[in-house]
Amino acid sequence: MIYITQLIYIKPGQEETFHRFEDVAIPIIAKYNGQLLLRIRPDKASVIEANIDAPYEVHLVEFAAESDLENFMRDEERKQFLHLKEQSIKAVTLIKGIKL
Repeated sequence: MIYITQLIYIKPGQEETFHRFEDVAIPIIAKYNGQLLLRIRPDKASVIEANIDAPYEVHLVEFAAESDLENFMRDEERKQFLHLKEQSIKAVTLIKGIKL
């Protein structure tokens, strides 16, 4: 298993555009032996300490193998909606890991 954690930062006023992209992208994960394990939208009260800006959303996704993640990233249906991602997302920090 491979785990992906994403800290997602949205451009101001582009929340709805981001949600439209996610409505397409999230269901596609399952086509590639993946599962969205956790999707969090933290607020200021939930941050105890920070040395970075708090993200708009945090995603934890699991894939059976690295090749499944790569195939998800190349998915043709997902690619058709990448313009929504590019329009709405300011930055993403992606952290790859394994379960210990």
